Amino acid sequence: MVLGGKPWAAKLTLGALAELEAELGEASLLDLVARFESGAFSARDVLALLVAGLRGGGWEGRAEDLRKVEIAGGPLVAARLAAQLLARAFTLPEPPS
Repeated sequence: MVLGGKPWAAKLTLGALAELEAELGEASLLDLVARFESGAFSARDVLALLVAGLRGGGWEGRAEDLRKVEIAGGPLVAARLAAQLLARAFTLPEPPS
């Protein structure tokens, strides 16, 4: 993910997922997955996912910081990245062959 012209890693670690759950007040992160799958997610959902993912990747910013910086590709790319983070967090690795 590129913020203000600088690349950052993003991943949803267990700690980042716990932070995300607390931020969104969801009973279950599966509820959030269902919202993304149905297209019923909000800008708040996208922002919270990106902040949690960036923090899981080592970024030390907050939601207020992300609101002020340009995300390369704009809001549509941001929503796509948030959905990809969530999908990766809940995809089981393939067993070795």
